[in-house]
Amino acid sequence: MAASAGKGMARLEQAKAPMGALLIALVCAAPLAAAPFVPTDDSQVLERLPEKLDRSLAELKRLRGALAQRPDDLALATKLARRSIEAAREAGDPRFLGQAQAALAPWWSLPEPPPAALLLRATVKQSTHDFAGSLADLDRLIAQRPADGQALLTRATVLTVQGRYGEARADCARIARLTLPLVTTACAAAPASLSGEAEPAYRSLALALARQPDADAALREWALTLSAEIAWRRGDQAAADAQFRDALALDARDPYLLAAYSDFLLEHGRAAEVIALVKDYGRNDSLLLRLALAEARLPEMHAAYEAHRADLAARFDAARRRGDSLHRREEARYTLAIAGDTRAALELARANWQVQKEPADLRILIEAALAARDARTLEEARAWVASQKLEDAALTALLDVKA
Repeated sequence: MAASAGKGMARLEQAKAPMGALLIALVCAAPLAAAPFVPTDDSQVLERLPEKLDRSLAELKRLRGALAQRPDDLALATKLARRSIEAAREAGDPRFLGQAQAALAPWWSLPEPPPAALLLRATVKQSTHDFAGSLADLDRLIAQRPADGQALLTRATVLTVQGRYGEARADCARIARLTLPLVTTACAAAPASLSGEAEPAYRSLALALARQPDADAALREWALTLSAEIAWRRGDQAAADAQFRDALALDARDPYLLAAYSDFLLEHGRAAEVIALVKDYGRNDSLLLRLALAEARLPEMHAAYEAHRADLAARFDAARRRGDSLHRREEARYTLAIAGDTRAALELARANWQVQKEPADLRILIEAALAARDARTLEEARAWVASQKLEDAALTALLDVKA
């Protein structure tokens, strides 16, 4: 789903009282940044997070200290959990999700926690790909509070990631009177653009952007990124490029946007631009993967590519040792394009497709199936495209290739 792996659809405008405060519901998390290491001393420091370089991380440290003194303070706990979720997205580091869960510990296992804790619990579950658990929490919350726009928006996002587009659009329709028109339009445009209505979804999003030029920068960036992805799938590459750049002008550090634009640039043979775009974000596994894919195409970057290839291998190995299966899509891309193991890549891509069904998930599934000459998987992919009426020029071209 467009713009869902990173910010998703949960950019809320604070001006609308029923919607509550701005919350990043979907998080682009990444595996840890090093191979497994067993300390020899319990007091040994493994890593210090860069709190001195980032005031927002220093704020997290302050909030953790305050919560340690008042662990049952719901307002403080939700503030810390919310900020930890944002930090996980910004840094691409899942350890912050653990901090969010820890902040919610007094309410985590309750069957009926307070609504604020329930929403954040659903968000953390979604971020760790526990979609069933997330939806169960959201269903419970919406049953209690049918006009909870944030819960509806988050549920629409999860449903879209799962390919349940009709249900997602129904939730988007319910928030129309609860938030700004741009939020409602973007919410609906994501599932509509993936189920046979890409052109009207694109037009409605363009109109909503034009009508709200003074909307919050974060909201406009989300909508512009979504619009760029729809244009890209429809084959309008000039429009997609322009909208990606407009979104970057609003937030040049958004990991989801950087990853999406990098993929666009890689598809169009612009590897040098990818390197310039993401070279400073190597702590984020998803962006390091794009960097290595770009370096592989440029002979003069061979030494850097070899170092990053080895780093990625260590990170994915560490994730497997931890039992982390959150990032099968990225590992499948690495395994196919860098490690060159087509069968393993196909296995990863198929496992990933069972969990989430965004266009990027379908693309790596098709690419791995083509490389492995797996006709059955290709037929399954064609059936999905046909059943959903998915409009995607690049995927159509791939499926026209005979296995």
